Amino acid sequence: MSFWVKNKSFFFIAVSLFLYISFGYFLERTNFSLVISLWTGLFGCFYFLLKDKKIQIQTYIGLAILFRIIFLFATPNLSQDFYRLIWDGRLILEGLNPYLSLPKTFIQQQEFPIDRALELYQGMGKMNGSNYTNYPPLNQLCFFIAALISSKNIFGAIMVLRCIIILADIGILYFGSKLLTKLNLPIKRIFWFVLNPFVIIELTGNLHFESVMLFFLIWGLYQLQKSKWIFGALLIALSISVKLIPLLFIPLFLQYFTKQKKVDFSKESFSKNLVRYGIFVLIVLGTTIGLFLPFYASTLIDNYSNSVGLWFKNFEFNASFYYIFRAIGYWFRGYNEIAVIGKILPVITALFLLILTFFRDNTSVKKLIDTLLFGICFYYFFSTTVHPWYIATPLLLCVFTQYHFPIVWSFFIILSYQAYSNLPWQENLWFVGVAYVFVFFTLIIELKLKKLSTLAKKTFTP
Repeated sequence: MSFWVKNKSFFFIAVSLFLYISFGYFLERTNFSLVISLWTGLFGCFYFLLKDKKIQIQTYIGLAILFRIIFLFATPNLSQDFYRLIWDGRLILEGLNPYLSLPKTFIQQQEFPIDRALELYQGMGKMNGSNYTNYPPLNQLCFFIAALISSKNIFGAIMVLRCIIILADIGILYFGSKLLTKLNLPIKRIFWFVLNPFVIIELTGNLHFESVMLFFLIWGLYQLQKSKWIFGALLIALSISVKLIPLLFIPLFLQYFTKQKKVDFSKESFSKNLVRYGIFVLIVLGTTIGLFLPFYASTLIDNYSNSVGLWFKNFEFNASFYYIFRAIGYWFRGYNEIAVIGKILPVITALFLLILTFFRDNTSVKKLIDTLLFGICFYYFFSTTVHPWYIATPLLLCVFTQYHFPIVWSFFIILSYQAYSNLPWQENLWFVGVAYVFVFFTLIIELKLKKLSTLAKKTFTP
C-alpha cells in the first residue's frame, strides 16, 4: 500500500502518456468505442492528478507542455478542418484573397493555385470546400505563417499550426495564473483548463484555434483587472479577430465601466464613464474592422456574412434546445423548420444578453467573468450547432468562477463523436440527450447551491 501511495502519481502520468500516444497516432474517429475508452481513461487520470496535493505547480506545468508535445508529429484525427486552414494560408502566400473564392471553384475549373491543392480540397470535404472561409483576419495570419514556413508540405504546416496553439496555451497558463492571483483565487485552478484532456486533444491535437482566441481574451481581462482598459480593449479586439465569438461579450462590459467601485472610475460622473465605455467599444470594433481592411473587396461582406449565416440557417449538430424546437416543428409542420428557428434563436440570445447587461451586477472583473460564462453558455444552449471545441470558452471562464458544469460538459462532449461512427455520419440523439442531461443537472445543482450560500450569508452576517 505504501508503494502505491508514493508512486500513484507516476502511474497516472505514465497511463496518460500511453493514452495520449494512442489517441494521437493509433485512433480513427469512426471507432467510437475506442474513442470513448481512451477519453474516459484520460479524464480519470486528469482527475486523480489534480486531486494529488503533493504535486507541485512546476510539475503540472511540465505535464501540460509534455502532453501537448506528444501530438507534435500527429495528424489530426477527429477533425478535417485543418486542411482548410492550410488552404487559406497558402492562398494568401500566393497573393490571393481567401474570402473571395471557393475551393471547389478552383478544382472544378482544373485550376490549382497552391501546392497540393487537390489533396487539401479532398481532405477538407465537399461541404467545407463549397463555402467561403469564415476565419477572421488574425486567424488567417496564423495560417499564412504556416504557409510561409511550409508552403509545400502539409505535415510541416500542421506542425507550425500546432506550435502556435501550444504557445497560446502557455500564454493562457501565464496570464490565467496572474488573473487568478489578482482575484485571490488558487493558481492551481488554471490546470482545470490547461491539463484538461478535452483541451489537449481538441485544441492542440485537432488544431482548433480557440486557444489563440482565449489567450488574447484572458490577457485582455487581466489588463482590465489592472485598470488598463485601453490595452485590454485592443487585446479583446485581437481575440475577436481570431474567432468572432467574443463579440457577444461587448454589451456585458457596460456596467463594468459605468458602475464599478474602483477608485479611478468612482470619482468620475456616470456620463464620463459612459463615454469611456463608448471609447472601449470603438477601440474593439475599430481594431477588428481595421484588421479586415487588407482583405476588403466589394463582395467580402456578402461572402463572409453568408458563410457565418450558414451556422444559423443550415447546419445542425449536437444542439440542445434547438433539437426540442425542431421536434415540435416536425410535429406541427411536418418538416424541418431550421430556416425559421435559426432566425429566432439569435433573437432570444440577444434578449438574454441584454438582460445580463442591464440587470446583473457586472461591476468587477470577477462578477463580469461570471456573466460572460452564462452569456456564452446560453448562446450555445440555444445554438443549432455546437461543435466540441466550442466548449473551450466556457471551460476557461469557469476557472475564475465557482461553477464546474463546463468541466462536466468537457467530458460528456465526446458523446457527440458517436455521429462519426456511422458512414455517412448520423447523430444518435440519445447520446446528445444524455450529455446535456448531465450538463444541465450539474448546472441546476450549482445554481441551487449558490442560492443557498447567498441566503446563508444574508442570514448569518450581522
